[in-house]
Amino acid sequence: MRVIRVDASAATILLTEAPAPKVRDRQTGEIAKDAMTGEALMTVGVVYIDEGESSLIQVTVPESGVTEGLTVGAPVSLPGLVARPWQSVFNGRERHGIAYRATAVAPGAFSMAQAG
Repeated sequence: MRVIRVDASAATILLTEAPAPKVRDRQTGEIAKDAMTGEALMTVGVVYIDEGESSLIQVTVPESGVTEGLTVGAPVSLPGLVARPWQSVFNGRERHGIAYRATAVAPGAFSMAQAG
């Protein structure tokens, strides 16, 4: 599936869930790893606010991309943010959605467009 780059330069992104290991298999507790590097993956919950609309999303980040100083409720930046549509069949039911991934999550600032 195609990877779509997300221009978040004008958006305000607030951390809603602290970074946590991304679980690959809930039954075994196996942590998801990057297919290319083998590095452990983390997820963070954010609210993405742009042009007066907001969405709660989960973003996958490599463990080395999780920066110190993150505070729930504070603005963050997500460099290299991409969206990847996905679909699968589970127990005979088709599921689909959008997976988000970034190269890092770091403390950010409120967007000037949103501050005015």
